[in-house]
Amino acid sequence: MFKILVADKLGQPGIDRLNQFEDVTYDINTGLSHGELCKIIPDYDALIVRSATKPDARIIEAAENLKVIGRAGIGVDNIDINKATEHGIIVMNTPQANTIATAEHAMTMMLAISRHTAPAHQVVQSGRWEKSKFTGQQLYRKKLGLIGFGRIARLVCKYTKAFNMDVAAYDPFISESVAAEHQIKLVNLDELLAESDYISLHTVATPETENIINEQTIKQMKPGVIIINSARGKLIDEQALAQALKSGHVKAAAVDVYQQEPPAVDHPLFGLDNVLTIPHLGASTQEAQSDVAIQIVEQVVDALRGDDFKNSINMPFSTGPDYERLQPYILLAEKIGALHYHMADDTISKVEIQITGEQADSLVKPVACGLLKGLLDHIHGGIVNYISAPTLAEFHGIKITQTQTHQQGEYSTLVSARCFFKNGGNRLISGSLLDKLARIVQISDYHLDIDPNGIILIMLNHDRPGVIGKVGTILADNNVNIAEWRLGRTKAGEQAMAFINLDSEPDPGVIDQIIALEDVIKAKVISL
Repeated sequence: MFKILVADKLGQPGIDRLNQFEDVTYDINTGLSHGELCKIIPDYDALIVRSATKPDARIIEAAENLKVIGRAGIGVDNIDINKATEHGIIVMNTPQANTIATAEHAMTMMLAISRHTAPAHQVVQSGRWEKSKFTGQQLYRKKLGLIGFGRIARLVCKYTKAFNMDVAAYDPFISESVAAEHQIKLVNLDELLAESDYISLHTVATPETENIINEQTIKQMKPGVIIINSARGKLIDEQALAQALKSGHVKAAAVDVYQQEPPAVDHPLFGLDNVLTIPHLGASTQEAQSDVAIQIVEQVVDALRGDDFKNSINMPFSTGPDYERLQPYILLAEKIGALHYHMADDTISKVEIQITGEQADSLVKPVACGLLKGLLDHIHGGIVNYISAPTLAEFHGIKITQTQTHQQGEYSTLVSARCFFKNGGNRLISGSLLDKLARIVQISDYHLDIDPNGIILIMLNHDRPGVIGKVGTILADNNVNIAEWRLGRTKAGEQAMAFINLDSEPDPGVIDQIIALEDVIKAKVISL
């Protein structure tokens, strides 16, 4: 049973969805102090937050059982992602859920600040009629500069086309083909600043983008520019913007987000007639709140179950729609990793991973994470997942190399891993998917067809008549049924390797009887 803490207000549809899961219990406990959260977080497998709760290093250090942090929304600035990654905690958000709401909000801000909607409303409400005081400007044929061109910016672009605006964007991660698809001009930042009548911010806050609107960049802007920020407060030097608004160089600004939220009462933008200040309402629609709540709950539960890791911020490989295709190979790799652990002759010091086949490029990273998880689940004492496995491998002194080739062999895609031991030996284990089912097809020089699931008796014996009969008799005498018996040998009369799938685990004494047989070299029961 998974236990989830909802630490910030979550839409009722999300709570209703939590109630539908039979393997989940949850607590709603909002407004916790930092100390209170540190005290109770060890009891939970997952934490769902919005922007108020800030899971920092101390909270994550205290979260002994935490596996997932789900952010109901886009921004994850309030989460210490590096510390979460260090502890193998998945961090995920919901970037698509509030796209429409935030894009519509940016348009609302652009229109409202251009037509003085808020102050005009206040004047009428006070009983005055001052039409001439609120002459605005049209969006028609104005130049809009978008800083960042992700999902929200692309939707804003679509909306502004209806107003016949001329749109340009600055985003170093966007190709010319994407710009052509959306019929915009891709420009550098200097060009955008100099030519735009409106500048709308739609990028994340990073060391490179923090205070991207500052005293220097404001000087590069066209006099009379209007600035819209519905993205991140850290993108704007608020003091510099306030000075530019007072001087008139920036004609007006509409701001929904702030460096510190809630902002202090003496905030530099407060009290200025040419500023529209809004209390972070970008995602605050009924539809967006419902979608965000449902999506984050479903994502968190999927991640806890290991079914999917959609919208993970810190997963070492890409997740999303393609995960369904990747998952069988990841699980195959886990089995290979676990089998390497059980068969290891000594401490493993190095792992060479190779993917062969048409899907090699997309599989190498997820397969490596899966294999290391399967291996380290048995070596490491704590929680191991796809996020923590590479770091833990380094901690345990295991070196990793990864290669891929498109060369087509006997199998459409072959996953291979060779483990090297400190004593100088090594072992190769390879697997593939046959009818979408994981199979181990090679162990060093032995070619087999093994089902790597359940209880397995691994046996190395001299290849002589009667061995199978004697082992089968011992198992039958002890009421242990054989499901499959797979045998491989390098040469007749030398050594054979057998993998025997059993329906139940035999007592240790049964294995002792098998090992005592004259022709049996090694025998071991494992569970995969």
